[in-house]
Amino acid sequence: MKIEVVSSIAHVPPEAWNALSDGHPFLRHEFLNALHETGCASPETGWAPQYLLMRSKSGIDAAMPLYLKSHSYGEYVFDWSWAEAYHRHGLEYYPKLLCAIPFTPVAGPRLLARTPEARRQLAAGALTLARELGVSSLHCLYPVEADAQVLTDCGMMVRHGVQFHWSNAGYTSFDDFLRGMNHDKRKKIRQERRKINDAGITFEWRDGKDITDADWSFFYRCYARTYREHHSTPYLNLKFFRRIGGEMPENLLLVIAHREGRPIAASFNVHDGRTLYGRYWGAVEHHPVLHFETCYYQVIDFCIARGLAFFEGGAQGEHTKLARGLLPVETTSAHWVARREFASAIESFLARETVGVAHHIDELNERVPFKDKTASDL
Repeated sequence: MKIEVVSSIAHVPPEAWNALSDGHPFLRHEFLNALHETGCASPETGWAPQYLLMRSKSGIDAAMPLYLKSHSYGEYVFDWSWAEAYHRHGLEYYPKLLCAIPFTPVAGPRLLARTPEARRQLAAGALTLARELGVSSLHCLYPVEADAQVLTDCGMMVRHGVQFHWSNAGYTSFDDFLRGMNHDKRKKIRQERRKINDAGITFEWRDGKDITDADWSFFYRCYARTYREHHSTPYLNLKFFRRIGGEMPENLLLVIAHREGRPIAASFNVHDGRTLYGRYWGAVEHHPVLHFETCYYQVIDFCIARGLAFFEGGAQGEHTKLARGLLPVETTSAHWVARREFASAIESFLARETVGVAHHIDELNERVPFKDKTASDL
């Protein structure tokens, strides 16, 4: 097989790429190409594509979404302290190589391959490229277990983290879901939903081709406002959302809140028929607990109604998510650092961090809101 590097996924036939991506919405050719061609993830924003492809006579046998990064923004697995350590020693941490979905802390395949042997060759090829480019490091964020094992076998260090996911235990309704909770949590959620109802706020689910251009414009207004309120700049632009809305509508859901006949809030979600991924939200009016209803309760309602098995609520906000039925799940990333002295120090740090993450998950499991259940039971 021949391994090559391409600077744009546009050079890869969509059907060939999608045949390797296992139907994962964030790995679709349409999604990744939209990020690049709308300027959201591009060399100008510090995301220079260095996609690895393995070809044989039968076509593309393996592929890897890989970027040359000039910063660590938009990753959600934080290595700022590693970069600072390099800087203190007069060394350059950037550029680095990153295998990830830009701006998306969602687990999925990272070594897209037809066979286990192709997967191993692809991982080895990424490490070879890192050495040839002379970068400080190679990182793979949120790989599935099989990919993480291959990367570990290649000598990469494993890092663990925590996210919060909801599981559908065959619920027939939102009330059925609440019945499994302890009294205090169940009461609080019902009070929060009542506040929204008493404020005259209603909701609609817009999915697929029912999402209009006006819906995208309103959502983007909300999305940009959220970043502005946090004194930050959005990673994504309206052109990106409009583009994926036209090219992969079957994977998209907007939850839109209305009051007095006009929209006041929206959340953007992606799904694949089995799992729904909560991504972004915003509002043009402030109402207590509106965020919880728009981003959690309405989405859980949607999952129950459509028979989706899982809801992944994204990064951060662990206490609010745990209290609302999203339970702790361990995440994984893999890391290779070129300089041996730094690799040794990071490996020691990761060993301590792994113990801390395990203890933290144990503590969280003691506080799950369900009656007589832990995260491992659900």
